[in-house]
Amino acid sequence: QVQLVESGGGLVQPGGSLRLSCAASGNIFSINAMGWYRQAPGKQRELVAAATSRGSTNYADSVKGRFTISRDNAKNTVYLQMNSLKPEDTAVYYCNFYPREYGVWGQGTQVTVSS
Repeated sequence: QVQLVESGGGLVQPGGSLRLSCAASGNIFSINAMGWYRQAPGKQRELVAAATSRGSTNYADSVKGRFTISRDNAKNTVYLQMNSLKPEDTAVYYCNFYPREYGVWGQGTQVTVSS
């Protein structure tokens, strides 16, 4: 049974930075690609970044150059470093497997970018 626990969100001013963490339980983390997703009220959930177990990464156009995804397979943890944050980045952020998402999502972590 896989459990996904996100942390690191909060309130930050435009232009600020946050680092999100996702701890995944289970024994399949190291052989699967992982992604960070976000969902704002009234909006569809979207993929913002993904990292394969071999280290390749991809990003949504809206966050390229500002966000960096990384992973530590030994710790079953994936990170999202977010710099130059904008109000439109405000959302609940979730981690999950990519591209085939696990059916049980974590609680997510709220990121609010506001002055």
